Amino acid sequence: MFSIRKSAIILSFLAIIISVNAQTYTSLNNEDFAKQLKNKKLQLVDMRTPSEYAAGHLPKAINIDFKNQDFEKNILKLNKKKKVAVYCRSGVRSKKAAEILSKNNYIVIELNTGISKWNGDIVTK
Repeated sequence: MFSIRKSAIILSFLAIIISVNAQTYTSLNNEDFAKQLKNKKLQLVDMRTPSEYAAGHLPKAINIDFKNQDFEKNILKLNKKKKVAVYCRSGVRSKKAAEILSKNNYIVIELNTGISKWNGDIVTK
């Protein structure tokens, strides 16, 4: 049977492993996300479908469709040396994308309310 000391050591070791492997991202409101968009080196990505993107997107955003079967392969082509900002319609897809990116050592911010509640500029095509 394990002693309390051995159990504590094992639990501490597991906690260290989990914390090292658990990457995080920053979820921002409209105002804070808009401030981050002023960074010229930022990679801004719209996670919505091409038709959603065409209906209106944030200026300078590129479109990487979360629903595309090659999404993960495509999103991981982004430059790891630059911060990535992601958004979608309501925040669900962008949070999932942010998790994928952060687990792959990207620095990520995401718009927590999505573009549906965005109060800044929108480009339409």
